Amino acid sequence: MNLSELSIRRPVLATVVSLVLLLFGAISFGILGVREYPAVDPPIVTVTSSYAGANPSVIASQITEPLEQQINGIDGIRVLSSISSQERSQIRVEFEVGADLEAAANDVRDRVSRAVRQLPVDADPPVVEKADAESEPILFISVRSPTRSILDVNDFADRVVRERIQTIPGVSNVRIFGEKRYAMRLWLDPLRLAAHGLTPLDVQAALERQNVDLPSGRIEGSAVEMTLRTAGRLESEADFDAMILKESNGRQVLLRDVGWAELGAEELRTGIEADGVPLVGLAVIPQPNTNAIAVAEEFYRRLEEIQRSAPPDVQIEIGYDFTRFVRRSVREVEETVIVAFALVVVIIFAFLRSWRSTLIPVLAIPVSIVATFFVMYLAGFTINVLTLVGVVLAIGIVVDDAIVVLENVYAKVERGRRPLDAAIEGSREVYFAVISTTVTLAAVFVPILFLEGLTGRLFREFGVVVVGAVLASALVALTLTPMLCRFLLRPHGEHGRLYRATQSFFDGLDVRYRAALDRFLARRGLAAPLLAAALGAIALFWNVLPSELAPLEDRSAIRVAVRAPEGASFEYTSHQMDRIAVYLRDHVPEIWRAFSIASPGSAGGAVNSGLFSIYLAEPDERERSQEEVFQQIARDLEQFTAVRAFPAQPPTIGDRRAGQPVQYVLQAPSLESLLEVLPRFLEEASASPALRFVDADLKVNRPEGAVRIDRRRAAELGVSVQDVARTLQLAYGGQRFGYFVRNDRQYEVIGQVEREDRNEPADLASLFVRGGSGDMISLDNLVEVDETVGPAAIYRFNRFTSATVTAGLADGRTLGDGIAALDAIAARTLPPEIRTSLAGQSRDFADAGASLLFAFGLAVALVYLMLAAQFESFRDPLIILVTVPLSVAGALAALWLFGQTLNVFSQIGLIMLIGLVTKNGILIVEFANQRKRAGLSRAVAVRDAAAARLRPILMTSAATFFGVLPIALSLGGAAGSRQSLGIAVAGGLLFSTALTLFLVPAVYEAVSRERVAEPEPEAAPGSGEGALAGSAVAGGRD
Repeated sequence: MNLSELSIRRPVLATVVSLVLLLFGAISFGILGVREYPAVDPPIVTVTSSYAGANPSVIASQITEPLEQQINGIDGIRVLSSISSQERSQIRVEFEVGADLEAAANDVRDRVSRAVRQLPVDADPPVVEKADAESEPILFISVRSPTRSILDVNDFADRVVRERIQTIPGVSNVRIFGEKRYAMRLWLDPLRLAAHGLTPLDVQAALERQNVDLPSGRIEGSAVEMTLRTAGRLESEADFDAMILKESNGRQVLLRDVGWAELGAEELRTGIEADGVPLVGLAVIPQPNTNAIAVAEEFYRRLEEIQRSAPPDVQIEIGYDFTRFVRRSVREVEETVIVAFALVVVIIFAFLRSWRSTLIPVLAIPVSIVATFFVMYLAGFTINVLTLVGVVLAIGIVVDDAIVVLENVYAKVERGRRPLDAAIEGSREVYFAVISTTVTLAAVFVPILFLEGLTGRLFREFGVVVVGAVLASALVALTLTPMLCRFLLRPHGEHGRLYRATQSFFDGLDVRYRAALDRFLARRGLAAPLLAAALGAIALFWNVLPSELAPLEDRSAIRVAVRAPEGASFEYTSHQMDRIAVYLRDHVPEIWRAFSIASPGSAGGAVNSGLFSIYLAEPDERERSQEEVFQQIARDLEQFTAVRAFPAQPPTIGDRRAGQPVQYVLQAPSLESLLEVLPRFLEEASASPALRFVDADLKVNRPEGAVRIDRRRAAELGVSVQDVARTLQLAYGGQRFGYFVRNDRQYEVIGQVEREDRNEPADLASLFVRGGSGDMISLDNLVEVDETVGPAAIYRFNRFTSATVTAGLADGRTLGDGIAALDAIAARTLPPEIRTSLAGQSRDFADAGASLLFAFGLAVALVYLMLAAQFESFRDPLIILVTVPLSVAGALAALWLFGQTLNVFSQIGLIMLIGLVTKNGILIVEFANQRKRAGLSRAVAVRDAAAARLRPILMTSAATFFGVLPIALSLGGAAGSRQSLGIAVAGGLLFSTALTLFLVPAVYEAVSRERVAEPEPEAAPGSGEGALAGSAVAGGRD
C-alpha cells in the first residue's frame, strides 16, 4: 500500500496531513522577518585609526602599511582596500559572501593587535568595527530647535532619543549623523603664550597634572569604612580658565592669561542641514533577519512618547522611512499573488468546466504555498520580494501534479469505475511519475542553491521557496488529491450544461491540431532550420540586449555627491552646498525632504566634499518618475561650476551608499607610474558617449606645506626635532589634550591656536618653542615651509596603489555598456604593468554574469542526467531538451520587445524555464514510448501521443503562464526587477509551448528508436489508461 492508497482509505489522515502543513505554515508566516531583499552584500570589517596632524603620506607609511601587512594573511578576504587621508587611515576588509562576520572580525582584531606596536605612540589606537552589509538604515529622523544650540540638540538626541530607540527589539544600532559632541576647546594665543614663556606642550602638561580623578584608598574605622576619591577633575569653562599653567616669583599664570576655554563641538568641520536649518540626524539600523516593518511600528509608538515628553522647542521629525518602500514592494507582490491565484483558477475551470473537478487541483495551491513558509522558517529565510515572487511563480506550478493525478483518476471514472477504485488505481499508476517529474523540476534549482557570491545569496531563498512549494505540491498530489477524487468525482453519467456547450470547441481543437501536426510532420525537415533559427535568435538577442546588474526601481531617493576643488576650505564648501540646496528647493517640486551634509568625511580631512540625500514624494503623489527627476537634477547641477556634482540613483541590490554604478580600479606598483597614465585615461573616459560624471578618487593637487627643520640651527639653540614637531602638532592639529566629565559622560579636551593665527604659513612666526637656555625661539628661525601639492589621499586596492575611476551612465546606457567602454579605453591607454579591476556594483555585475552562465549550464546538465535515469535512455532526454533553446529564444525576444535588459532577475527566469518547459516534452515523449511498447510505429505513436497530451500541455502551460503574467505586467515603482523575470518566463513559456507541440514530435520521429528498450520503465505523468484529450476531466452536473 503506497501513500496515495493509504490516504484514500484513511481520508481523515490525508486531511490531517494537509491541515498540519497549513498550521505550521501559518505559524511560520507570523514569525518570519520582513525585508526588501535577502542580504546579499558581503561581510565587511573596517579598521580606522587617527593620527592628528599627519598628512596622507605619513598615514600611508606609518599606519596603513603596517596594518595591511598583518591583515593581508587572513583567509577568505575578497578585497582589501584602504584610504590614507589627512589625519586618518581607514582599511576596508571585504570577505567572501557567506563568511561568518563574527569570526572575520575576531581574525582582524587579532592581526591588528600584532601591528599596534609598530604604530606611532601618539596615534590613536586602531578601532575595529563590523560594518555588517545588512546595516543599511531603515528609518531616519531629524532633531532640531529654533532656540537651542546645536550642541544642546545633539545632547538631547544622544541622551534621550537614541537611548529610547536603541532598546527597540530588533534594533542593532542608532547612528548619529552631523554629530556635535561636547568638547572643551582650549583656544591659545601663541604670542601671549610666548610672552609668559610657555608653549602648547606646557599647556598639555599642566592639564595632565591638574585634571585628575583617582581613587585614593579608604579610611577604615571600627564601625564605618569610607572610600576616598581625589576630586581633581575640571568640569566647567571657568574651571579650565582658572587652570594654573605656571607659577613664577609668586605670580600664577592661568589659562585665561594665554587664551580661553570654550564649551564647543568636538568636530567643527561637519554638519547636516535641511532647509538651511542645522540639525542632528539619527539613523535606525536593524539587526539581521529582523522584521523591519515590526521595528518601524514600534519605533513610531516610541517616537510619539518621546515627542510628548520632549521640550516644546525641540522638533523631532521623520526624515525618511525606508520601510515605506518595503511595505509598498511587499504589498504589490501580495496583490500579485491574489491575481495570479484567481487567474490560475479561471484557467483550470476553463479546461475542466466543472467546479467540483476544479476544486481538487485548486486546493493544492493554498496547502502547498502556505507549507512553503514553514520551509522558509526552517531555512532561516525572510519574507521579501524574491520569496514572494517565488510564491507567485509556484502558484502556476503546484497544480501540475494534482492535474496529472486528477486526469488519470477521472479517465477511469469515465470508463465506468467507481470513484474509490478509480482513485486507487489511477494514483498508483502515476505515483512514481509524480515523484520523478517533481525531482526533475527541483533539480533545475540545485545550481542556484550552490551559487556563491551575490547571486547565490540573492536567489538561494527564491530557489528554496520554489523547490519547497513543488515538493509540498507533490505530497499534496499524492495524499489530498486522490482522497478528494474519491469524494468529489461523481460516477460516469451525464455532463453538465457548460461541458456540453463547450465540448465542440475542444473536439475541434483536437482535430485541427492533429491535422496541423500531420502537415508539419510531412515536412519534418523544417525542424532543423527552426531549431537553427532559435539558436541564431539566442545569439542575436544575447548580443543586442543591454546588460546590467538589476533594473533601477523608483525608491523615491536620489544622492548627490559634491566635491569642491582640492584645498577648498570648509566654509567655501558649505557655502556652495547652501547654493545648491536653495536651487533644488526652488526648482524640483517633487522633493519631500533634502538633507545636506557638509564634509561627511571630515574625520579624514575631506572638507571639500559634501553630500545631498534627497527624498521624493511617493510615486503616486507626483507626476514625474524618479528617473525623470534625476535627469533634471543631473542637467541643472552642471551650471554650478564652482564645484562638481555627481548625482546617483540608489541601486536595486547591493550597497546603496556606494556612489556611482561604474567603478573601475587602476592598480599600479607605484604612485608615480599610476599618475603617468591616469590623466589620459580620464580624458578618454570623459569623452565616451556611454559615460558621464567621470571622476577619480586619486587627486594630487591638494596644497601642502612641507616643513623643513634646520637641524643644525635647532641643535645650536638646544631645540630638539621632537619639540618642533610636537609644538606644531599641538598648536595646529586640533589634538586631544585630555578628557573632562559633563553630566556623567566623558568628553574630549581639545587644544589649538586661534583660527586667525593659522591662516597662512607666515603665521609660524608667532609660534615659539623653548630653547636649551630657556629662551623662547620663534619657529620661523628654525623651519622653512615649502608650498607644494600632494595627494589628498592615497588609495590601495589589494595591496596595490590604486585609483578608482567612477562614472554614471549616459541616458539609455546600461552598466554593461559602461564597463565595456572603460575596458576598451584601458586596452588602448594602459601599459602592461597597470592592472585593472572592478569594484562596487561593477564587480557584482561581472561576478553575477559568470555565476549565472555556470548555473544555466549546470541546470541543463542535471536535467539531462535526471531524464536519462528516468527514461533509461541517453537519446530521449535530448529530444525533450529541444524545448530549452525554444524557450530561451522566446524569453530573449520578449525581453527585447518590452525594452528589458539582461540582468540577474531575467537570467534567473531563463534558468527556471529549463524545468518548466521540459515537462511538456516529457509528456509527449513518455506517452509516445508507451504507444511504441503497444506495438505502434514511432510515427503513429508520436502522433497519438501529441494529440493525447495536447490538453494537459495546454492546461499546465496556461496555468503557469497566467500565474506568472501578473509579475510580467506588474506596475509600480518597485516592480522593475521582478517584471523582467516575469517577462522572461512568460515569453519563454508562450513561444516554447507553441513550437514544442510540433518540433518535439518531429525530432522524436526523426531520431527515436523504432522500439523501446526493455525493461519497461514505470509510467510517466498522465500515463494511465485515459487521457485528457480523449475525455475531458470534468465532473458530472455542477
